[in-house]
Amino acid sequence: MAPNRYAGACKTCGNTVPEQGGELRKDSGAWVVYHVDCLPAPAPGWHSGLLGSYDCETTGTDPFSARLVSAAFVTSAGARHEFLVDPGVEIPAEAAAVHGISTEHARTHGVKPAVALDQIAALLAAHLTAGAPLVVFNAPFDLTLLEAELERNNLRALRDRVPAVAPIVDPLIIDRALDRYRKGSRTLEAQCAHYGVVIENAHDACADAVAAMGVARAQALRYPDVAEASLVDLHARQVEWKAAAEADFAAYRARRGESFTPEPGWPIRMR
Repeated sequence: MAPNRYAGACKTCGNTVPEQGGELRKDSGAWVVYHVDCLPAPAPGWHSGLLGSYDCETTGTDPFSARLVSAAFVTSAGARHEFLVDPGVEIPAEAAAVHGISTEHARTHGVKPAVALDQIAALLAAHLTAGAPLVVFNAPFDLTLLEAELERNNLRALRDRVPAVAPIVDPLIIDRALDRYRKGSRTLEAQCAHYGVVIENAHDACADAVAAMGVARAQALRYPDVAEASLVDLHARQVEWKAAAEADFAAYRARRGESFTPEPGWPIRMR
């Protein structure tokens, strides 16, 4: 998952692992290296059971005003549910350039928003009610947009269909919290490269949902504390990590004399 940048002694056999010839893992807060053949057996945990993953493509970057264009809910058991939506508004050229869905294509082939939204909410609610973890990369965008769209179409909110919108696993929050000082991009594509996950056709909702699920599993394998955490505890930690990140960034902006509008709430943003 993470090749070793420098040579070092394998924790299992003690022999030297050449540069780029093994795999790094975090163990009790310290990085250790293994030969590929010496890797410890995967720890049992949530990542070895049923996972669901949700992703969407939209008309813009504000989850409160953007409209749904496509979405996918997939599971580790092989289920695939894909939706193409006619958002009822023009899809801006810059958004279409990202996900490849034009206004004309959506109008010709997409379903009405209310039809897709109700089905999506029902699928996610059933999955969460069963106690299974739902992977959502950058959950405060995707889930906030879903709730805003449900309200806009006079449909029951996801939060009203389940006891709690939990357990959610957000690979973006986990990565930022556990590898804070890594430089570079934190996009899904960048994280796939970092964690050794193959992503095909990036910015396709189904491909992104599958890739996010792969990243979540890879994180669990790399960070035993994540793998061994109960879903209740992992969800709570992500709430805390997001709040801490917001506070840290607000302090940074204040030191620079810059204004900052916080985005409170995880996995759904508060207005």
